[in-house]
Order: sequence, then structure tokens, then C-alpha cells
Amino acid sequence: MIDPAKTVVGTQWPSPTPLISCRFDPLGRYAFAGGQDNKVYRWDVATGTQTALTGHESWVRAIAFHPNGETTYTADYAGRMLWWPTAAEAPQPTRTIEAHRGWVRAIAVSPDGATIATAGNDHLVRLWSTADGAPLGELAGHACHVYNLAFLPAGGQLASADLKGIVKHWDLSTMAEVRQLDASPLHKFDAGFQADIGGARSMAFSADGKYLACGGITNVSNAFAGVGNPVAVLFDWAEGKAVQQHVSSGGVQGNVWGLAFHPDGYLVGAVGGTGGGHLFFWKPDAPGEAFHFPLPNTARDMHLHADNLRLAVAHADNHLRVVQLAI
Repeated sequence: MIDPAKTVVGTQWPSPTPLISCRFDPLGRYAFAGGQDNKVYRWDVATGTQTALTGHESWVRAIAFHPNGETTYTADYAGRMLWWPTAAEAPQPTRTIEAHRGWVRAIAVSPDGATIATAGNDHLVRLWSTADGAPLGELAGHACHVYNLAFLPAGGQLASADLKGIVKHWDLSTMAEVRQLDASPLHKFDAGFQADIGGARSMAFSADGKYLACGGITNVSNAFAGVGNPVAVLFDWAEGKAVQQHVSSGGVQGNVWGLAFHPDGYLVGAVGGTGGGHLFFWKPDAPGEAFHFPLPNTARDMHLHADNLRLAVAHADNHLRVVQLAI
């Protein structure tokens, strides 16, 4: 069992640029991060060796992998998705797909490794074959930017969430919408700035498929400056109802940029914003945090390693940090 109170920052890898995304590959060999210089950086977890992946012409927020770990998928703000050989000494793109008009906000790969789902600013979710990159169809119905998506662990179903906190449940056997879930605490229209702010900036299913968590910002008082409180809305997936809103009891400001369900019974959220960087450990059945761990700098993304003992956190201060969840 992990003890959140023993959480420590372990390895710290510098990069030439602020980082906006991060993922461990499924086999735990590498950590990848998207930089503001349009490159994706790969670190060998064992040695710390850094390799730059060059091919994108804009920021990369979306990173995912085939379950066998052999192929890495990245997508950028210009709408392009690139495929890379994960473990190549000097990776070069093996395929380029014009996936969306405008930003690709998220990528997810189905549990069976057959299908890639992408979410974009064109209000669409699109599906692609991992075998050859062929389009498999699109899921239309969102009325605004689609910010995130996740496959149900059992496969065959997909959840997508947009700027206004509308979560759609899709049956991929029929390509039809099943229902909508209400994550509206993640959205606000700021009348002063005449702007919408919010969206599901992070999203995760629990391993058993019982819970879906969507993370973002709530209680927004200034849309221009992004002033508000981090929140994770937790849904009972079978019921389709929100059962918990996890917030900070200490008034921390920022967005929940990364979420992960830990098998020891915690929902972990990485927060970044005007209030700095933080990790929150929540219990699904309790509203307040079980533990709060301040980070050295603003967090922009987070991902749990396959060993469940390490978290990769992308930071604005040009570092990817590996946080140890001590046992």
C-alpha cells in the first residue's frame, strides 16, 4: 500500500522548454513530454537519456500508445496526428494524419489496441484504425470544443467531454450516443469577459469501470486570468450520476490537468495555475482530500507509471519530474 504522506519528488529531468503534457509508455521504459518548442521529448526511465522527437509544427498536448508499447501517437494544435516507433534510437514519424480542423485536444487508444480516438476543436470525436491509420468514422453531437475522451476499460464504449462540461457516452458498436452526463461545474460563462472558461482538462476511468472522473476548474472569478478552484467531478458510471465533487479545502487556485485512479483506493489529481503546482489525493467516497502534496512548480499534466509507484509530472519550469509514491 502506498502512503501519500511519504510522497517525494525523485528524479528531475530538465528540458529546453516548458512542458505541457506527459505520459509513460505502457511498458514503463520511457517518459514522453510535449514542449512549447513543438517537440516531443523522450526520457529513458532507467538512464535519463533524453531524445527529441521532431515533426510537429505546433504544441503537442495529446500523447497515447498502442497497448503493446511499440507505437506512440502524438497530436498537436494544428490538427495533425503523428505515429512514432516508441523505442527507436532516433524516432522519425512513420505516418501523418490530418485528424481535425484545429487543435487535437486528446488521444485515447482502445483496450484491444485496434482503435484510436481523437478529440478536437471542430466539435468532433474521430476514430482511426491502428492497423493502417484508416478513418473508422466520426462521432458528432458536441456543440463546442471536445476537450477529452477515454475508453471504458472493458472496451466497446467511449466517453467524451467538452468545454461546457457535457459528457457523452458512445456505443462504438452502433456509433451512437447512449446518454449524456452532467459535469457542468467544470464550466462558466464569464459575462465580464464574454468568454467561456472550463472544460474537462483531464479524464480517467477507474480500472474496474465503476467510476469516471473529469477534472478542471470551478468557482471561476476571472476567466482571463484563469482564477478559480481545481475540481474533479466523480461519476458512478452505471448510474450516470455525479456522486462526488473533489475540491481543495485550502483554497488552492488552478486547473486539474491530470487525473489517475490508483489501485490502492485514491484518485490523484495534478493541479497547476495561479496557485502553483499541487498533487491531491482523494478518496472516491469522501469530499475532502486525504492528502495534499505541494509541487516545486506549476503542473501541466500527470501520468501514473505501470508500477503504480511513480507519477510523471510535466512542469512549466522546463522540467519533467518523477514523483515517488513511497510504500
